[in-house]
Amino acid sequence: MEQKVGNDTEDIFTDDFWRKLDICWNALDNVMARQYTDSRCLFYSKPLLESGTLGTKCNHEIVLPYRTSTYNDGNENDSNETQIAMCTLRSFPYLPNHCIEFAKQSYFSDYFEFGPEQYETFRKDKATFFEQLESMDAGEQYRSLALIQSFLDMHQEAQSSSNGKMDVGLCVKTAYANLMGDYRTSILNLCHSADAMESSSGKKFWTGTKRRPKAIDWNCEEDKAQLMEYLYSTAGLYASVWGLECIRDRNDFTDLVLSLNLEQPEWNPPSQNVNLSDEDEEGGDSTDKAEKLKADLYSVDTLNLPPANPQDFEKDDDLNFHIDYLTIATNLRAWNYDIKASPRHTVKVTAGRIIPALATTTAMVCGLVNVEYCKLVLGLANTNGRDVFLNSNINLAAGSGNFTTFCPDPPINIETGLDQPKSFTSWDKIEIVNDKEELSVQALMKRVESTFGVKVSRIFASGNQEDKALYNAREEEKLHWEIDIDDTGKASVSSNDIYTAWPQIRMAVQMLSRLPPTSNQRKLFATQVDKVKLSLAKTKEAFMRDFEGKVSQAYYNTYLPKEEEDDKMKYFDKVFEARNYVVLDVDCYVMEGEEKKDITLPPIKYVYSS
Repeated sequence: MEQKVGNDTEDIFTDDFWRKLDICWNALDNVMARQYTDSRCLFYSKPLLESGTLGTKCNHEIVLPYRTSTYNDGNENDSNETQIAMCTLRSFPYLPNHCIEFAKQSYFSDYFEFGPEQYETFRKDKATFFEQLESMDAGEQYRSLALIQSFLDMHQEAQSSSNGKMDVGLCVKTAYANLMGDYRTSILNLCHSADAMESSSGKKFWTGTKRRPKAIDWNCEEDKAQLMEYLYSTAGLYASVWGLECIRDRNDFTDLVLSLNLEQPEWNPPSQNVNLSDEDEEGGDSTDKAEKLKADLYSVDTLNLPPANPQDFEKDDDLNFHIDYLTIATNLRAWNYDIKASPRHTVKVTAGRIIPALATTTAMVCGLVNVEYCKLVLGLANTNGRDVFLNSNINLAAGSGNFTTFCPDPPINIETGLDQPKSFTSWDKIEIVNDKEELSVQALMKRVESTFGVKVSRIFASGNQEDKALYNAREEEKLHWEIDIDDTGKASVSSNDIYTAWPQIRMAVQMLSRLPPTSNQRKLFATQVDKVKLSLAKTKEAFMRDFEGKVSQAYYNTYLPKEEEDDKMKYFDKVFEARNYVVLDVDCYVMEGEEKKDITLPPIKYVYSS
């Protein structure tokens, strides 16, 4: 079997698959995959032999249930390479690697990862999006808002088209706009600003590693092949974002491009010069721009917006356009700055953070892991514990002095904050097995509170980073929220938190108190208030349905993907139906005087049927 192991293949690698394993032996090339496998071994209490190589470096680690710490207890990440200053990547690249990094960090991330993710958050829950937006700095806010606006512009253009739908032609137009913006307009703006600085200061600007770039020209037939390649891969990615069928036949794609009669836009000098400093901060009036976009997006009706599919970068799929896009995006930028072009395999290795393995380090780490495997087969874990096992960190390039072996660390104790239990490890979990009738969310909450003497503020799927929850005390507070319109037509709210949940009602309430009874505008604002009242009523109804309903049904209602995400719905249903349990985390606290003290509990495995 050759299948990816991860959160999206748990219908293949089922509970039965993991339970039948005696031991798990890793040979993975990225931290995320290692963390996932470790989490499965942790949940099913299986030994794990973990190892890896990085050029001349290699290491191995053995994870023993309840006897050692786990891979996830560490702070591993994939940032092995030296960071390059953003100002260099943004405006002054001089090495092929700079072009690859910028194509990955800026172009691919903005258009196909970060942009669609922000759009989806906005589409699904506008109030939550604007709450999250406040945690960003001004530059990041503007970036997020501008990307969402670009997706809204695509949707609006699709609606105004002859068929009223998103199609590949619109994806090509958007790709062309990116092509002109990134490789022509921005380059001309940069040169214009540099020329203005040279004129005012009398000093040459393009010196040292700073290269004066040149802009692409759509009308230059000599460069047309490269520009068409950019449109092909970029349009393919946009089609994937919108869930459209890609055009893979090159001749058909060329015919489509020609039918669109694309014209190069006329360039005009920018009203504000580009930031030419060597600092990494973005210049300009990001705050003012962000505020204007906020005002525009507040008024957008998200109900009928189509879903977008953020693209998780995957280097090993040759049909997903990811490496194709990065290669041409890299080489067009290299052409801008007269930098040597990068072959496709170089882009793949660099963008995928691949460091080639050496036969010597691979052989060494395999031998070391085999020794630990033999110890497990001999049953030494049961008789001698962790003391007879060894982990290693080795660097062959640094000589024998960097051949380090050491005993695995014991499990890390996590303090609960309670007198009993005082602590637990990541191997521990609370198991609640349903004996008769399945518990409601309310009953589960009360059991946790009575068992541990805590106050529960949130119950949610273990490890889930979204704001979704089976129970949230903040949602329960909404049961006491009221919105009223009195006999004189004035509206009032019982809590200012209502304005946070539904920002659009604030102005409506204010205007209904100011406008005279004869004003024609009163009906508009009264309708807005009525819509929010209806939304509040539905929110209360949904909360009580889950709160008083069965835990398994509440879990299903909370985490089932939306109807437009058909493939995700089918996958969720398949995995959910195969299991008789859910794994939950609980946020809780105790009161110490007038202060809340956060309490940490192990995850709860709730078994709701035999």
